[in-house]
Amino acid sequence: MLLDTASLYFRAYFGVPDSVRAPDGTPVNAVRGLLEFITRLVQDHHPDELVACMDADWRPHWRVELIPSYKAHRVALETETGPDEEEIPDTLSPQVPVIEQVLDAIGIARVGVAGFEADDVIGTLTGRATGPVDIVTGDRDLYQLVDDARGIRVLYPLKGVGMMQATDEAVLREKYGVDGPGYADLALLRGDPSDGLPGVPGIGEKTAAKLLDAFGDLAGIMAAVDDPASKLTPSQRKRLDESRDYVAVAPKVVQVAGDVPLPDFEPALPKEPRDPQRLEELVARWGLGRVVNRLLVELRA
Repeated sequence: MLLDTASLYFRAYFGVPDSVRAPDGTPVNAVRGLLEFITRLVQDHHPDELVACMDADWRPHWRVELIPSYKAHRVALETETGPDEEEIPDTLSPQVPVIEQVLDAIGIARVGVAGFEADDVIGTLTGRATGPVDIVTGDRDLYQLVDDARGIRVLYPLKGVGMMQATDEAVLREKYGVDGPGYADLALLRGDPSDGLPGVPGIGEKTAAKLLDAFGDLAGIMAAVDDPASKLTPSQRKRLDESRDYVAVAPKVVQVAGDVPLPDFEPALPKEPRDPQRLEELVARWGLGRVVNRLLVELRA
């Protein structure tokens, strides 16, 4: 089980009231919500291994070089030496280190790699997996990894953590008319305002799906642009032709990396906390006794 951790703690932050606070009054709603998320996932799905994948760089420079608008609207502060600072609610950013410390003390694997997003870590781990993989995320971008033959699916939270959409190829075909790899081409063509991807003007989701059905993939669509006999409408041919520069670089931006240099780590879920004393200190400091105890019970089950 691979967690798109930032996606989940953002959801927890907005789903759990900020009246959930530590003894000193500091909001811990994202911390508490994420731990409840993990507890429920372990309880419902019984993974042998679980990795909390992290955004060591939420807006990698190599993606921005290809498409400068990539996530540009979410930049709070540009930096010369490290990752740009993301616009995050004031009461969420202080909770992220607490999340990291608690996961480390419990012994849940936490992996982030400089220069890459959590999606890229997930893509690399999925590629290396020898058995089924559940990817837990509120980001549809990871639908591109769905692969029934390999048992790879996305658990997409619809409401809290109690209602999860188990997304396989049948769900993708029903909703979008594509399979996993086809979803990346679909997203590229239609664009994604939340990620600052412009897409091809005039090509929405339904048109993109029809083009992919007719021509197979992005390469097939672009070959059709150069084929006067292909059944593209004049406006589709014109818009795709004018978007060649974007279409040439967008796949590298949209597709998750599969070759991230991962550190050594232990993915197996622990039966007991890795650092009981540190965990006890964190529980007392942040008022997490009840939620941590519930998680530990599930880990021992």
